[in-house]
This record gives sequence, C-alpha cells and structure tokens, in this order.
Amino acid sequence: MIVGLVQVDEDGDPDPETIIPIVDGGTEGFKGQARVIIPKITSCFECSLDAFPPQKSFPMCTIAETPRLPEHCISYAFTLLWPKEFPDKKLNKDSPEDMKWVYEKALARAENYGINGVTYMLTMGVVKNIIPAVASTNAIISAACVNEVVKLLTYGSQHLNTYLMYMGSTGIYTHTFVYQPKEDCAVCKAKDLTITVPPTTLLAAVFEKLKTGPLRLKNPSATSSDASSSCQTLYIAGGPLKAVTSPNLSKAVGDLFASGTLLTITDPVFPGETSLGLVVNFE
Repeated sequence: MIVGLVQVDEDGDPDPETIIPIVDGGTEGFKGQARVIIPKITSCFECSLDAFPPQKSFPMCTIAETPRLPEHCISYAFTLLWPKEFPDKKLNKDSPEDMKWVYEKALARAENYGINGVTYMLTMGVVKNIIPAVASTNAIISAACVNEVVKLLTYGSQHLNTYLMYMGSTGIYTHTFVYQPKEDCAVCKAKDLTITVPPTTLLAAVFEKLKTGPLRLKNPSATSSDASSSCQTLYIAGGPLKAVTSPNLSKAVGDLFASGTLLTITDPVFPGETSLGLVVNFE
C-alpha cells in the first residue's frame, strides 16, 4: 500500500513528497531484526518474502495416530477435536476460554501417550504460530526501531540501510547489511513477471508455482488480455464465476491461450486493486 502511494514523474523517478518510510521490527526468542524501507528507493517487504521459512505443519496421520511431540497433541486438539466438539463455532484464538479448552484436551492426550511438555504458553504458540521472545530481545529491537524513527523525523543521522540483525543466543551481537531489491519484484518494480512452461502444463500447476514461489499467493484468479484466447476469464477464485471457470484448472495452458500471453493475476495478498502481470511463455 505504501509503495502504491508513491508518485513518479515522466522519467520514472519517485516524488519525495509522496514517500512514506516504514520501520519494521520483529523478535523470535533471542533473535531479532529491524529494517527501514524507503518505498521505491530501497527493497520493499515483498522483496524479502523468499527469505522467510515456510510455516511448520505436521502430517495429519502423525497428529491423529502416532503423536510424538507436545506440538502433535496441541494440533490434534484444535484441528480435530475442536471441530468435532463445536461444529458450529470457530475457534477464537484470542479467547482465554477457548485456549484453555485446547490446552486441557492437549494435556490429556499427551498424558495418554506419555508425552511431556504441553504448557499453556506452548499451546498459544502452536495455535497462533508464534515463537515467544524474551523481554531483553524486545527491548533491544524496539530501541533500534525508535532510533531509526528519530533519525527519519529529524534528519539527524543516516538511517539504517536496510537491515539490522540481532543474535543474542551466545552474546550481544548485531550485524547490518543491505537487502538488495529484487529486479522482478511485483510490488516495487511494477513490471510484468515472466515464466516459461510446457504448453501441456495445467492451469492449476501454474497457480501452484505462484503459491509456492516467492510471492506466496493464496488463492489467485487470472484473466487473459489476449483477445484471441479461447477464454479471457480463465479462473475466478470466488463468487458465482468460480463454478463456471473451475473446469479451466484441469486444462492445458496451450489450449487456453497463446505463448507470450499476458495474464492479470489478482490475489488476497495484494492490497486494494493491486494486480500482477504475468507473461506465460511456452517451451
């Protein structure tokens, strides 16, 4: 959203009056990071998405049949037991009552399998997919963020360019480095992405590439800009058109459009009316 607010002139240079910096920070145990994002100048948040590890998940067969870790028991309680016990009620992760129920069920299952380590804090961490941080880590990272905000507001010193990493597991150590912008970033570079696939590739497989790639799209929709395509509305992920366009997912892209066609991709991860231009070439 911040990148989209930046206005550029005829030469493509950003207008400084429209640039709003972002100062971001995060902690995980004894580790932390702080960063400064200057939209259209430095790398944006989207540029670094491929550096994030995928969310940890456990096989359903392990959760249901052979739990070995306290996390397995907690996952069993909120993914299997809760829908069975409360089919018409969604688990409220911010409700102490709901979380207490999950904790007690997970603890009972852990005791049945001789598993130790189920605590209320661990239950919160597994259900919300968070890793608690210690107070000193939070203090150091928040201080680093405030320091960058002061510099940006007062122009009293050069701001961070662009990343600060704090590693407190074995001592007090920080490291700064420049996170380079991605030349194919769909957000801050604002140009079409290109992929090359065999013409026999299914449209669903193209979507899977977008979901597992750096952009990590969630539920993409696609339309074609090629008037000669057999179908310009390729797939709409929601609404009444989903049923109509779903058969296209099992069709080869070579049967749907020509090589070099520009697709317009929309997805819930894009803010507002933002979309992605995707050029699909055939091998």
